[in-house]
Amino acid sequence: MSERYYHKLVRDNIPDIIENSGKRAMTRQLSANEYKTELDRKLLEETNEYLAEGNTEELADIVEVVYAILDFRGIDPNSFEELRLKKRQKNGGFAKRCYLESVISD
Repeated sequence: MSERYYHKLVRDNIPDIIENSGKRAMTRQLSANEYKTELDRKLLEETNEYLAEGNTEELADIVEVVYAILDFRGIDPNSFEELRLKKRQKNGGFAKRCYLESVISD
């Protein structure tokens, strides 16, 4: 018998998937403070995976973590989307691929 350690936040169905494969998943429920920390860690993990692999599935994982963070913080996803659109209207998006090299002041 071998045991592999992960020590990370996983999606809700992962323990069942592990159990259905004939293995045992040892889990615990995180406190609010631990959950916030692990959500931040998961966001970084998923972002790094996207940067390494560049696939759409990793982007979906990032968005899932963002929605979990919004839920944890009590922020309505529609309000968040309104904020995103407001910032886009004010500052624009990234469609023009504009890369700021420097700013010269007099």
